[in-house]
Amino acid sequence: MEKEPHPLIGKQHLIEIKHPMIDPIAAMRMKKGKIVSAQEAIELIRDDDTIVTAGFVGAGFAEELAIALKDRFLKTGRPRNLTLTYPAGQGDGKTKGLNHLAIEGLVGRIICGHTGLTPGLGKLVNDNKILAYNVPMGAVTQLYRDIAAGKPGNLTHVGLGTFIDPRVDGGKLNELTKSRGEDLITVMQVDGKDYLLYKSFPIHVAFLRGTTADPDGNISMEKEAMVLDALSMAQAARNSGGVVIVQVERLADRATLNAREVIIPGILVDCVVVAKPENHWQTFGEPYSTAFSCEHRVPMQAVPPLELNGRKIVARRAAFELKPNSIVNLGIGMPEGVSRVANEERILEYCTLTAESGIIGGLPMGGLDFGAGINVDALITENYQFDFYDGGGLDIAFLGMAETDAEGNVNVSRFGPRFTGPGGFIDISQNAKTVCFLGMFTAGGLQLAIEDDQLKIVQEGRQKKFVGQVEQKTFSGRYAAQSRQRVLYITERCVFSLCEEGLELTEIAPGIDLDTQVLALMDFTPIIRRPPRLMDGRIFRFGRMGIKEDLLTIPLAERFTYHAADNIFFINLENVYVKNSAEIQQMKEIVSDALKPLGKKVHTIANYDNFNVSPHLIDEYVEMVKYAAGFYESVTRYTTSTFLRMKLGDELERRGVAPHIYESREEARKALDGD
Repeated sequence: MEKEPHPLIGKQHLIEIKHPMIDPIAAMRMKKGKIVSAQEAIELIRDDDTIVTAGFVGAGFAEELAIALKDRFLKTGRPRNLTLTYPAGQGDGKTKGLNHLAIEGLVGRIICGHTGLTPGLGKLVNDNKILAYNVPMGAVTQLYRDIAAGKPGNLTHVGLGTFIDPRVDGGKLNELTKSRGEDLITVMQVDGKDYLLYKSFPIHVAFLRGTTADPDGNISMEKEAMVLDALSMAQAARNSGGVVIVQVERLADRATLNAREVIIPGILVDCVVVAKPENHWQTFGEPYSTAFSCEHRVPMQAVPPLELNGRKIVARRAAFELKPNSIVNLGIGMPEGVSRVANEERILEYCTLTAESGIIGGLPMGGLDFGAGINVDALITENYQFDFYDGGGLDIAFLGMAETDAEGNVNVSRFGPRFTGPGGFIDISQNAKTVCFLGMFTAGGLQLAIEDDQLKIVQEGRQKKFVGQVEQKTFSGRYAAQSRQRVLYITERCVFSLCEEGLELTEIAPGIDLDTQVLALMDFTPIIRRPPRLMDGRIFRFGRMGIKEDLLTIPLAERFTYHAADNIFFINLENVYVKNSAEIQQMKEIVSDALKPLGKKVHTIANYDNFNVSPHLIDEYVEMVKYAAGFYESVTRYTTSTFLRMKLGDELERRGVAPHIYESREEARKALDGD
C-alpha cells in the first residue's frame, strides 16, 4: 500500500539511481565478500565489549543490528556486560532504538549524551543494575575522533560548573556508578585555567548505518537524513582493533559508487548487513522523505502556523531576539516553535537555523524527526558542528527550561527517578553568545486564555518551576555570569535576565499580576531593579505580529553610537541601502551633532555588512564620508562582502580617504587597537 505523504513534505517519489544496482541473479553469484547476515555479524561481539552506536533519535540508527543482538542474547545469554556508548538519544521513548538492548545482563554500562528516549535503559540505571555516565553530546562526539587518533582524551571547557564536572557528580547517574564506577572525567589546568579531560577508552564494535554498500564495504549515505559521526566511529573502532558493522538498504556493484559520495571507506568496514525495509526507516517518524535527504525543497508556505497558546506565546517572545544574519540553534520541544513563528513572520530567511545533528540552514524538524531538516543548505558531521558551537560560532540558542533557581542555574536532565541527560544542551548553552531558555512558568495542568490582548490564567499549574535549588545543574548561572554571557529566561507571563547577582525580572505580560501570579509562585525573590516593562502587546494578538520590519529596520539615528569610556564611535550600516540624497544628508547631520560638541577626535569602527549605495549616489556618499573623517582620529571599516570591500575601498582611496576595510568586526577592532 502506498505510504501517505508527510504533511510538510508533499508526495514521495523514488530516488534517481546514479549507479548500477546489483540484480538479484548477479547478487547470488557474486563473491560474498563483506556482505553477511545480521546474525553472522553479531557473532563477532564478545562479552565485555564496548559498542558505539550512531543515530540521532531514529535517523542513522542500525535498527536491524540492535534487534539481532537482542535476539541472540535472549536465545544464548551471550554476549554479556556490554558497554554502550552513543552521543544523541537513540529511541522512540518506547520500544525502538536502544530500547531493544535494555536487558539486564546484556548491558553493564552506558556512556552517553542523552537517555530520555530509552526508558528501558533508564530503569536499569535507576534500579542500580548498570553503571551509567552522562557526558555532553559534543564532548563525546569529539572524543570518538580523539580515540581514532590515539589521543588520551578530549580536553575542553564544556561541562565546567555543571553536574558533569567531577567536583560535582562527574556525570555519574546512580549510586552504583558513584561507589564502583571509575572516573571518566578529570579536571586539568592549562595556563592557570580549568578544563575537563574526557578520557579515551577502546571501541570494540561500531554499529553504523548507510544507504548503499559495495562488496568492498564502501558506504554511501545518499538517502540518509544526516551523516552524523559514522566516519569517526568507524576509525575509532578500527584503530582500537575492533569490528565495524554497517547496516545498509541496498547493494551496488564493485567500483560503481561515486568516490565523493562514499562516507565510510571500505578499508574501515568488516561487515555489511542489508536490512529489512521495516528496520531501515529514515527516521522513527518517517519511512522516507525526499526532502530530508535534500533531493527537493519544500514550499515554506506549506508549513501551517501554530495555534495561539502558551507555547506559541513563549516562542513569539523568543522570536523578538532574532537578529539579521544570526546563526541559531534550536533545542527540542518548545524551542522548535521559534522556527515556526519565524517562518510565519517571514523572517526565517534572514537567519540561519542549525541543529547539533549537523544541519545548517533550512527548517529543522521536531518530534521523532528531530535532527532532520528540510531545505537545508549543508549537512556536516556532528563533531565538526560541535567544534563550531564550542568555539563560539552560535549567535543565539533557544533551549528548554524545566526548572530554574535564583542563581540562574537550569535543570533539564534529571527529575527524581527520571533522567534524560544533557544531549547537546551543555555544549550549546555554555558557548552561544546569547542563550534563551524557554518554558512555561508553572507545570502540571496550567490553562491559559487570551482576552482583549491580555493573558489570563484560567487554571494555575500544580508545580513550581522557579525553585530554591535545581535538582541537577545542567546549566551553571554562575559560570555564565562570570563569562558575561547574555542569558534570558522566557515564559508565557514574564521574562528574566541573568546578572551577576542572579535572576532579574525584566518583563511581565499584560493582564498578569506581579505579586500573586509571579512572585507568589516562586521559591525565591528575583532581583527587581525597576518595575518590569510590559511584554510586546503583539505577542498576545491573533494573526501575524509584523516583526519583519522591526527586524530589518533600525532607525538611522540609532545606528551611530559614541562610547565615551573608549572614545570609540560605532557606525552600524548593516543592511542599509542608501537610495536618496536626503539619507546621506541625515547621516552627515547625525555625525556632526554627535561628534562636533566633543571637541576632540574619536576612533571609529564602521560595519558595512550588506550595505549598498545607489550607483548614482556614490560620489555624494563618498564626499560625506570624507567630511565625517575630519572628526576621526582613526577609522576601520569591515564587511563580509568582498565585492563591497573592493568597490567602496577603491572609491575611498581614489578620493584620498584611507579605506581600511576588513572582513570582520574582530579584525577591525584589532586593527584599531594596533594588535
